Amino acid sequence: MLVEPGVGLPDAESYASVAAADARCASLGLTAWAALIEADKEIALRKAMIFMATYRTRWAGRRVYQHQALDWPRYNVVVDGFTVPGTIVPVEVVNACIDLAVRAGRGEDLLPDLDTGSNAIKKDKTGPLETEYFQNTTDARERFVAVDALLTPYFGSAGGGNSIKVIRA
Repeated sequence: MLVEPGVGLPDAESYASVAAADARCASLGLTAWAALIEADKEIALRKAMIFMATYRTRWAGRRVYQHQALDWPRYNVVVDGFTVPGTIVPVEVVNACIDLAVRAGRGEDLLPDLDTGSNAIKKDKTGPLETEYFQNTTDARERFVAVDALLTPYFGSAGGGNSIKVIRA
């Protein structure tokens, strides 16, 4: 499995190596990850990477190289007032990839097909007419709050990539 080290590989498959995932999971006491064989860990890391591609329009800055496979490395990214070097993949991005891989390794579908609901009628009253539908509880996309929290500093100010902060004088 080819891991992106921050050089913009055209064929990178993940931000995190199996060794990095093993170390993070061991430090967090995630024992189920350790039980997986290496091939399954690589598959989980690739699935995490497929999910992370959904952040493409949210990242701040721009890709460094036109033909890089993944969204990082990037340039013009500023976090906490400091410029993120365009030659790295931030540790938070690596950790988010690992956290998603742990979910995928447990068999969780990171990108399930959405059930948009059937608009089933919950209550129908004939006079004077009243119809109440069951609430559709399916969100437009799967949300991983802990992963989003890790990555929020790397998202553009409007939640989309290529955004800049404007300060009026």
